Amino acid sequence: MQYLKEKIKTSYEDAELTGYVLDNSPEIDENRVRPAVIICPGGGYKMVSEREGEPIAVKLLGMGAQAFVLNYSCMPVHHPAQLAQLATAVKMVRDNAAQWHVDPNKIIVMGTSAGGHLAGMLATMWNSQTIKDLGFDPEDVKPNGLIMGYSVVTADQQFGHQGSFDHLLGEDATPEEREKLSLQKHVSKDTPMAFIWTTTEDTTVPMENSLMMVEALRKNGVNFEFHVFPHGQHGHSLATKETANKDAQIVPTLQVWPELLETWLHENF
Repeated sequence: MQYLKEKIKTSYEDAELTGYVLDNSPEIDENRVRPAVIICPGGGYKMVSEREGEPIAVKLLGMGAQAFVLNYSCMPVHHPAQLAQLATAVKMVRDNAAQWHVDPNKIIVMGTSAGGHLAGMLATMWNSQTIKDLGFDPEDVKPNGLIMGYSVVTADQQFGHQGSFDHLLGEDATPEEREKLSLQKHVSKDTPMAFIWTTTEDTTVPMENSLMMVEALRKNGVNFEFHVFPHGQHGHSLATKETANKDAQIVPTLQVWPELLETWLHENF
């Protein structure tokens, strides 16, 4: 196994990509290539949660995927720095696909909470003028799949997590600037297939965020799988003792989401 620390260089601020890469074995298939998942942990664009990074990466390794965790910039660094960093990470994994035993056509972006918003930005905007203005060839940074857990989606005053948009854009950002980064407005037929989950008890980022996302995916004919769990507050990660910083984040009925994700990965990637 390769454990990698790669600098993500952009014209804004550098970030870091940590890779957990399974090596091939001549006993099985020394030419095997795997899907890759680039994880964007949550943290409200104020910090990057370690609880939502490496533990999820280790789970993905057990599913047969190469896993990468992006330590992207947070406040006071503003948009589009984070988008540029994730796009650069996708290009890096694609450029190094042979060395890292990755299928370049099976690169998935994943995020939880605000990290889900970041993953969703690239998934819905990979071929936008914004990406071109950042200097990317859209095909180089195109995600082939999207995974979102209890994710920030909308800047809507009723359901949006305003703190995330404060940190991403600055507290002085206008309502119009915030609305431009509401993901449901950018979903198109070019958005990749998605796996999305949330809970009804999440009062920090209400489930309406995910509902808006899946409604937009459905309207645009994009394949998705969507799960709503009855229990679990925000930021539960794997919902196990291993990833909990308080007892309320240990939710046995929610611990099945990685199993559902594994089935989705194997069926589609």
